Amino acid sequence: MSSARSYVAGQGKVGQMIDKFKLIGSAMREMGHEPFRLLTDVTGEPFWTLVAETQVAAIDEFFVLERRLMASPTLREVMNGYHDLVSNGRREIYKVEG
Repeated sequence: MSSARSYVAGQGKVGQMIDKFKLIGSAMREMGHEPFRLLTDVTGEPFWTLVAETQVAAIDEFFVLERRLMASPTLREVMNGYHDLVSNGRREIYKVEG
């Protein structure tokens, strides 16, 4: 399974979002999980989009990871100020077919 979260950053704030998600990736690594793969939209609407993607073997594994991350004091500290950077977002979960 692949999970992707798309975040639309405020104008000029996508760089700060990337920095924040790199710190989140460090916390994920410390917890034994690969960090998010980070992608930015260079052509679309809206332009200031960051996608954080991760892959898990099964959907249940994703929800376990999410609970572990949200329970982490380190991650909570890293997430401080996160909502000041985001104007909106969505979560998409895909089944990898090949």
